[in-house]
Amino acid sequence: MKFGLRHRLSLLVIGMTVGTLLVAGVTLVQEVHYHFRLYQEQYGVDPNLPGLIAHLEQALLPSILWTLAAVAAFGALVGLYAAKRLSAPLVDMKRAAEQIMRGDLSVRTRAVGRDELAELGRALNMLAERLEEQERLRVAMTQDIAHELRTPLATLKSHLQAMLDGIWDPTPDRLRSCYEEAERLAALVADLEQLAEMDSPDFRLDPKPENLRTLVEQSVGRVLAAFREKGVRLAVDADSPAETCVDRDRFIQIMINLLTNALKFTPPGGSVDIRLHDEPDAVRLIVRDTGVGIAPEHIPHVFERFYRADPSRSRKTGGSGLGLAIVKKLVDAHGGSIRLDSAPGRGTAVTVRLPKAGAAGGKS
Repeated sequence: MKFGLRHRLSLLVIGMTVGTLLVAGVTLVQEVHYHFRLYQEQYGVDPNLPGLIAHLEQALLPSILWTLAAVAAFGALVGLYAAKRLSAPLVDMKRAAEQIMRGDLSVRTRAVGRDELAELGRALNMLAERLEEQERLRVAMTQDIAHELRTPLATLKSHLQAMLDGIWDPTPDRLRSCYEEAERLAALVADLEQLAEMDSPDFRLDPKPENLRTLVEQSVGRVLAAFREKGVRLAVDADSPAETCVDRDRFIQIMINLLTNALKFTPPGGSVDIRLHDEPDAVRLIVRDTGVGIAPEHIPHVFERFYRADPSRSRKTGGSGLGLAIVKKLVDAHGGSIRLDSAPGRGTAVTVRLPKAGAAGGKS
């Protein structure tokens, strides 16, 4: 027979109640004998005293037994009630944990009050919410990856099939189109590998004291040709060297991702401005463009993986939706913060703030 928590708690309460009464009864009888002996010592032996003691014991013993039975019955009821009240939240949490284990992440427990059991229930609910959110993100990410891979693979397959069947000639333009699709696939896989690396517990930065103005200028040099080709002006305004501890390669990666993203959504004739401010306890970097801007309802989601403010954009013009997610990961790893301000038709400003204490709070 399996005894649950409720039965064990009930037996514990009943046992404590009966044990207490037995001790009290035995103590009472012993006290009666003790006081009669004191009486004999003080006033001498009374020939009627043994009979009186026997009569008193006969009167006390049934009373003690009946009292013991009544209190035991009452203790059993109280014990069952108390055990039910105490064990009900734990039984509910056990049931919820079993459902979570079976994959039902929508289950929640009732957490009423401010005691330890209520706190445990709220912690379990929070865990279920986190797991549900992670599962939602996992499913969404899987769907997004499949969606991102489907289009370039379908394009490659159709182009190559047409060339193999002799429907199309392998002209330079068609081969270039296949090459561009393969490049987009390679870029997507590279971004996914970077995100997987950053999610790993083994991911580490190599922070060293760096002149951020120099790193910004190097980053600008790498993308300047693309800006000139599109006809977008790129300017840098740095009021000081702005030195702090960063991972050199990762900071340049942050800059290139931000600049590439700004270029992507800024029309020809527009501009992208980079400002670097040296503050007492941090370095503030602002990348501002005159692009199409982002609607307010999309701003909270721009750092999510595969998120596009305008899903109708093609992958060629809209990107994979991983650039800002990578930037957010790297900024967080440096112990910094990132904020995006935007409005439709008024452009976008991304502000990165890196502490001068280095990568404190991040992975180094």
